[in-house]
Amino acid sequence: DYLHVVDIHMFKDPHEINKQQHHTDKFYNPKLIVRRGQPFQIQIDFNRPYKPETDQFWLEYLIGRYPQQNKGTYIPVIVGNVLKPGEWGAKITHKENNSIRLSIMSSSTCIIGKFRLYVAVWTPFGILRTRRNSATDTYILFNPWCQQDAVYLDDEKEREEYVLNDVGIVFHGDINNIKTRSWSYGQFEESILDACLFLMDKAELELSGRGNPIKICRVASAVINSRDDNGVIAGSWDNTYTYGVAPSAWTGSVDILLEYYSSKQPVRYGQCWVFAGVFNTFLRCLGIPARLVTTYSSAHDNNANLQLDFFLDDEGKVDTKLTKDSVWNYHCWNEAWMTRPDLPVGFGGWQVVDGTPQETSDGMYRCGPASVQAIKHGHVCFQFDAPFVYAEVNGDIIYLRREKNGTQVIENIDTTHVGQLIVTKEVGGDGMMKITEDYKFQEGSEEERLALETAVMYGVKKQTTQETTYQPQKDVDMDFQVQNAVLGSDFKVTITFRNRSHNYYTATTFLSGNIVFYTGVTKNEFKKHSFSAKLEPSSSSAFDVVIKASEYLSDLLDQASFHFFVTARINETGKILAMQKATALVIPGLRIKTQGEMVAGKQMSVTVEFTNPLTQTLENVTLRLEGPGVLRTMKKEFRQIPANSTLIWEVKCTPRQPGLRKLIASLNCDALRHVYGELNVQIQKP
Repeated sequence: DYLHVVDIHMFKDPHEINKQQHHTDKFYNPKLIVRRGQPFQIQIDFNRPYKPETDQFWLEYLIGRYPQQNKGTYIPVIVGNVLKPGEWGAKITHKENNSIRLSIMSSSTCIIGKFRLYVAVWTPFGILRTRRNSATDTYILFNPWCQQDAVYLDDEKEREEYVLNDVGIVFHGDINNIKTRSWSYGQFEESILDACLFLMDKAELELSGRGNPIKICRVASAVINSRDDNGVIAGSWDNTYTYGVAPSAWTGSVDILLEYYSSKQPVRYGQCWVFAGVFNTFLRCLGIPARLVTTYSSAHDNNANLQLDFFLDDEGKVDTKLTKDSVWNYHCWNEAWMTRPDLPVGFGGWQVVDGTPQETSDGMYRCGPASVQAIKHGHVCFQFDAPFVYAEVNGDIIYLRREKNGTQVIENIDTTHVGQLIVTKEVGGDGMMKITEDYKFQEGSEEERLALETAVMYGVKKQTTQETTYQPQKDVDMDFQVQNAVLGSDFKVTITFRNRSHNYYTATTFLSGNIVFYTGVTKNEFKKHSFSAKLEPSSSSAFDVVIKASEYLSDLLDQASFHFFVTARINETGKILAMQKATALVIPGLRIKTQGEMVAGKQMSVTVEFTNPLTQTLENVTLRLEGPGVLRTMKKEFRQIPANSTLIWEVKCTPRQPGLRKLIASLNCDALRHVYGELNVQIQKP
């Protein structure tokens, strides 16, 4: 009459106690999902009432192929009288007939992943274990609600945003024309949790390191991109996306992760916001608080000397052969929230992690985690990759000209252009939150200079500029403004001079308009214009240059980005004024509408509309529509959309969950990319 197990109840449905208390009820996954360092309940049915005096049983949690107790991959859990916070243990909370109810506590440093559960009973014939049963498998995730967890976050509103929100906003465009688009993270959608755990296998992170958010972020920043490890997304920045999806067409992470999980081959193609969007899904899915961050005018400094060198030729035009550094109109990366026990006190909190392949770190394309606080104070000696991130947000732009005898003359230094705005989505809303001050002190303040000197002391290379070669023109200021324009229309660039001296000057002025990738790399020059400006003493004068649609339309790229250089030589003094600005055209959007009542479990109808603004027919147009909890991603191809005509696409779907949801759509074709639309919908309870 020895004891044996008849059944185990996991209380694993979304409405039951475990998923409710552990904030895992949104996962579209039938198994038990709990967060570490917090108790959960199971019930064991035996063949007869359990007698604590004589019967002895324990639980075993196993993960991986060769479970070992010292590696934390084999965990025997003894049933005792008390649960110690943050340590493995179990206690009986309820006995009834042949059943007992157990409360189980997992360790707050436990490995993240999918564990197998066995119940072991001691009998006179030896130890009897339950048979392998995948229905009792238990996922254990990070727990931002648990004070002992390395990812603990103390603000409930922030936890709802940075862990539980499955849609977000990507800020793009440029500093003078900030654009937004929604991104569906979809961390709770079917199979996404398994796909995210698979990424750690792919990165070959040893199981014993999978309880450590620092290690997980470091290996994930390498595996998100396909360089050197066949990771999730292949990047492409050259406007040709053959045999793949254009980066601008994706509306969220789910399709990308599921395709990678099934094919095990890099998904084509991504650019920075795609890498960051997928990385954010990975982090939030595992329970690490995360947010997507955009830096406007982000420096890509090839030799990390805190200095972006732009070489000018005799005419004052930028010499593209010599200039290797570039300024990205914007660059997206992620911040993940965690303690940093590997660094001195005070450097925990938000850490920069970047999955976009820019430069190698310890031999692989990866970046981070780097403490935001350390970057702000210039303490770039602390791991990982802080000098690179410091340069991205703090570089100076130096305009250099080579004299006939080979000496370099500094014509201009711009210390404020790079990293002038850093933003993320606000908590609980779709607005923009400025976080520039988390990364740097007020421009020109005493603290800012001190942080710079600290960074230089810790080995960030900073070339000294010999004062003798650099004497800027103090008494004439130049600026220029680019008119906001809709794709397909003419616009003007206005150049203004302010002559503060009592002298008459003439300025030979040169404007160069280039079509650029958002990474600041030029594709071609579409506009050259030079004129002579007469500058009266103590007065301002403005000059307009008109840019016609016919001059730029044929060569336009993805993001409809332009980059203007204006250089002016003051003839009387020989001094040069130089300035550059990026600008982007306004791209028309998609309109999304719904019809009929919107109730969970009932069919509803969604229409997407688009009017072609161009004077040409659009060919081979792809539309995508998705909304987490409302509909799986749907795609539709259209052969042609004639000029000025309107397309209407109707879709039927059945929303799964009640609550406020977001529908996100994108349109894509060779002539027009980055066309988006979105709609908030309130799904009622049935």
